[in-house]
Amino acid sequence: MSDMIDPEIIEPSIDPETKKIGVRHVKATNAAGTRTKIQVRDFAPAYTDEPASLGGSNTAPSPLETVLIALVGCDGVIINGVAKAMNFSYTGVDFACQIQIDVRGPKGVPGIRPYFESGTLDISVYSDETEARFRQLCKNVEFRCPVMNLLAAANVDMTVTWNQRPASEYSGNVD
Repeated sequence: MSDMIDPEIIEPSIDPETKKIGVRHVKATNAAGTRTKIQVRDFAPAYTDEPASLGGSNTAPSPLETVLIALVGCDGVIINGVAKAMNFSYTGVDFACQIQIDVRGPKGVPGIRPYFESGTLDISVYSDETEARFRQLCKNVEFRCPVMNLLAAANVDMTVTWNQRPASEYSGNVD
């Protein structure tokens, strides 16, 4: 075990010696079906459901799909924070994520894990920064992203591919 600090990992943006707990809270209700109504802070309710092929009414993303939503959303937040800390210029990010699960696990088959086995995440960052600074951004995002690290801690075999595209090619619109 080495006490060497990776020189590409940027300094924390918080006092590393002072513990600061963040609390997240949601409330939900489920009327004995596959559809669940979820309340987060003062936002309009969010819903989860299952596809009809899995016995649901297909009215909302599945709970497992919301994990993917959390992953790309969290990466978006962390990319922004790391970019600000590095003074890294970018015009946007596109994500594509796919994950595999053996559905026998959630159906109770012994020996089959009831969560993701493997997946891919493609991240395209639109930036004219140097390759070295782009790689530093990538490394720091992977180091800091809570959802990405949660999947890694669960031994989900994730293949993450980072792509750098010219800043002028970003055409996304986040409304």
